[in-house]
Parts: sequence; C-alpha cells; structure tokens
Amino acid sequence: MPPPDHNQERLTVRRLRLPGVIFLVLVIGIVIYGAIARSTQNSRLRELTEAQAVPNVAVVAPGRAENQTGIELPGRLEAFIQAPIYARVPGYLKSWKHDIGSKVKAGDLLAEIDTPDIDQQLMQARAALSAAQATARLSEVTAKRWQSLADTDAVSKQDVDQRKFTSDADVAQVKAAQANLDRLAAEEGFKRLVAPFDGVVTARDTDIGQLINVGSTGGVELFVVSETQKLRVYVNVPQSYVPRVPAGTKATIRVPEHPGKTYVGTVEASAQSVTPSSGTTLMQIIVDNKAGELLPGGYASIRLDAAPVANSLSVPSSALIFDSKGLSIAVVDGDNHVQVKPVTLNRDLGAIVEIATGLAASDQVIENPPDGIASGDVVHVISKPAPVAAATAPIAQGTRG
Repeated sequence: MPPPDHNQERLTVRRLRLPGVIFLVLVIGIVIYGAIARSTQNSRLRELTEAQAVPNVAVVAPGRAENQTGIELPGRLEAFIQAPIYARVPGYLKSWKHDIGSKVKAGDLLAEIDTPDIDQQLMQARAALSAAQATARLSEVTAKRWQSLADTDAVSKQDVDQRKFTSDADVAQVKAAQANLDRLAAEEGFKRLVAPFDGVVTARDTDIGQLINVGSTGGVELFVVSETQKLRVYVNVPQSYVPRVPAGTKATIRVPEHPGKTYVGTVEASAQSVTPSSGTTLMQIIVDNKAGELLPGGYASIRLDAAPVANSLSVPSSALIFDSKGLSIAVVDGDNHVQVKPVTLNRDLGAIVEIATGLAASDQVIENPPDGIASGDVVHVISKPAPVAAATAPIAQGTRG
C-alpha cells in the first residue's frame, strides 16, 4: 500500500476551506450591510419623525386699515304719535264713524256714546241751578229790605247782618250749582269721541250697543289713532358700540315685506343709559314714511353707519385661541419660536376680528394655530406674512364686542 500523499491532502483541505471562508465573508458582509442599512433607516426615520413633530404654520401680519363697516341690528317700527282713545263717560256705544285704516283729521268724529245717566244728571243740575238762583234772588231782595229798615231802628243790626250773610250764602250756592252744571255739560261733551290729530285709525275695539266703561283702568281702548307720516325706529345698541353712534348717525332700514328696498333714517336720540338685563342702550331713529310703505309695530333690520376705528389691528377670526386661560393669539418670533399672547377683542366682524389690546403691528400671527400649541414651541413657517384686509361686512347681531 503506497504511503499517503500529504501534499494532496493539504490541497484538498485548502479547496474545501476556501468556499467556507468565502461564505463566511459573505455572511459577515450581509450582516454588516444590514446593520448599516438599519442604522441609516433609523436615522432617516428619526429625522423624519423630528421633522414631522415640528408643525407647519401659515402666518399673517395684523391689518392696520380702518374697518369701514356698519352695525347691523334688529329694530321695531313705531308710529311717530300714537294715541289710544278711551271713554270719559259711561254708557252704550250709539254709533261709530271710522274703521281701521281710515284717515282722519283732527276733530273728526270717531264714535258717539249714549249716556242716559249723565243726561238725567244734567237735567237735575239745570233744575238745581234754577232753584238756587231763585233762592238767591229772594235772599238778595230780603237783605236789601232789612238793610233799608236798619236806619229806622225798626230791626236789630243782628237781623240785618243775618239776612246779608244768608244772601251771600245763597249766591255761593248758585255758583256751586253752576259749576256742577258746567262739569256735567263738559262730561256730556265726551259723548263724542274725536280724533286728537291727523292720522290713521289703526285699531277699533268696540261696536254698536257695547257697554262702555270709563278710563284706561276699568275700560278698554276703543280706538287707536296713529300719525304715520313719520315713524320712530327703536334699536338696542350694544354698550361697546354706543360711542360710535352719536346723534345724527345715518341708518339704513330694511323690512321683510319690501325685500331689496331700503329706507334712510337718522339717529335722533339715545336713552343715555344701559339696560342691565341686556347690556344695550335704546336709540331712536326717525324715518320718513309719506309713502306709507312702513307699518308701525313691524320688525326692521337696521344698519347703523358707525364711525370706524382708526388704526385698528385686525386678524382672521381663525387665529383666536379659546382655552381655560381666556382669549389669546399665537405669534412667531425670528427664531420660529411660538409666543402665546393674551388679547382682548374690540369688534367681531365675522371672518375678521379687531384686537383691542395684546397685539403689536409687527407680530407674525399664526393664522390657524394647531391644538395644544404653547409658548416656546418650535414651528415651521410655510408662508410669508401678508397684512389682513380691512373688513367690509356688517356686524351681525349677537357677535362679540
């Protein structure tokens, strides 16, 4: 048996070892590549996560233009003069002459009341006056006769004075009877209900044969006469707007029964006080109504040309933050850090709000601040600040102010 060839064995071992080494190198390379890839991926994921953690925000610069806007509020129309007509004497309605919608002149007869009780009292008063006059004449004649006898000492001075005083008392009774007759005659004149001024009959709450009671406490109003050539418009202005609505302010009036048509009025007076329950001041506007298109008692939409606020700062209403600390706005400084500033509102104009305090003209205001934003947070500004345009829309009723 030939001896083993050691060189051949070594060669065979080397040939077998080489693939293993190559495989091992490949495995190590794959492991190293995977580790590097995972590390790179984790680094990129970390950078992406950190980048996504910084919110993107758009900023705007506060507007400085005067907000040319009015105040739009509901109001009610009232007659310039309105008089409810009550009866001054009791009785039964005899007749009425004018129904609702009738135009009347001052002194026109509206209705007539049948007053049998007052008629009887008037007849009795006339009779009482006649009796008092007769008694007074007799007392006067008697007093004169006794006075003529006083110089003859036929009668005592006491009797003469007594006759004189009786005559004076009877004259006073005549005056009292005359006054009572005049009072009843004046009451009888109230049987005729007349229009107190030129106007329109806007209510009739009586009819022929109805029992009439006296006054506004025991009876109802029989007619209402209204002067509608001019109307008063009453509007409740929020307290914060009162200084901007002085007397002479122009008002535009709209009513639902005439859509698309406007009427012009002028603020004439203010109540000069605030109603605690509503926080508003009552103001009166006078509007011409010669055409008769506006109806007393109706609803109206009033736009007051309020004086603008000079150099007011305006921002979008979306920039406001409401939380437990109150009202605030988030601004961005030069290092893209957030600063949350408490502010107070001046006027709410819908899409735009006016800021009273807490905001500077140089601030970069975040237009839509994300939830939970706080001072010191870092943000990424994606748009350059642009000034907010002046507001032109009217203020709706019930907005903040």
